[in-house]
Amino acid sequence: MRVLLTGSAGFIGRHLHRELDRRGHTVTTCDLRAAHIGDALEFFRRDRTRYELAIHCAAIVGGRASIDGSPLGVATNLALDSWFMRWLAATKTPRAVYYSSSAAYPVELQGEGSGHRLTEDDIDLARPGRPDATYGLAKLTGEQLVPYAEAEGCRVHVLRPMSGYGPSQSPAYPFPAFIGRALRREDPYEIWGSGRQVRDWIHIDDVVAATLAAVDQDVTGPVNLGTGRATSFDELAEIVCREAGYRPQLKHRLDAPDGVQYRVADPARLLGFYRPRVSLEEGVRRALEVGRG
Repeated sequence: MRVLLTGSAGFIGRHLHRELDRRGHTVTTCDLRAAHIGDALEFFRRDRTRYELAIHCAAIVGGRASIDGSPLGVATNLALDSWFMRWLAATKTPRAVYYSSSAAYPVELQGEGSGHRLTEDDIDLARPGRPDATYGLAKLTGEQLVPYAEAEGCRVHVLRPMSGYGPSQSPAYPFPAFIGRALRREDPYEIWGSGRQVRDWIHIDDVVAATLAAVDQDVTGPVNLGTGRATSFDELAEIVCREAGYRPQLKHRLDAPDGVQYRVADPARLLGFYRPRVSLEEGVRRALEVGRG
């Protein structure tokens, strides 16, 4: 297929690009940092090329510090995603992937100790709850625009990744930061927040494979991309340090941003067409091996 890939130099985009190339697709990339055609926002405003598939990874996020510390910058995603939907309608592109986010879910469902696995139906697009910061707001708004793009003839696959991780991820995100501290054998070992905040970690290989499986099997979504395994930050630190071969004291930074307290997917819809293959322990081992060179 002729594929447009925005955000091609980002974390998900780089891995998707590699797999799309491996499968023999013709990929046109669009990214501020490394691209054939430059800034995605400007591209959507002026381009009228019709691709067979458009995968929209471009986003401004940058980890929890950026989400909490730069709300207006992150809110630029409102323009980016709305222009993507307008471009789909104008070009009559027949199929697209829109990456929403677990941040689109109502924060009231993600309190400490809630134990609630987020299901796709927890977001009512007609009457949504409060999402997580302006990043969640932008992604929720993008989902609300999807029906308008579909009314113009574009089939949109909506995916909601949980906490993705893997090689070449920015150290602004928790997982690579944890790996880096272990490689440096830091003691005490610093964790932002209480350490009790819980996430659902999914390896980038599974994010990519699930995305392309959704396209191949015509699964429109929304679909959670997660494993359903609840892991606290303290538990992640223990796994990382155990695999690294040392036992440091954990030091909690209660003054640092830590986000919602319990964000775990119900993966039932995902398991209907794809089953994640990389366990958290295996993902940690791979990351440590890459870090050691």
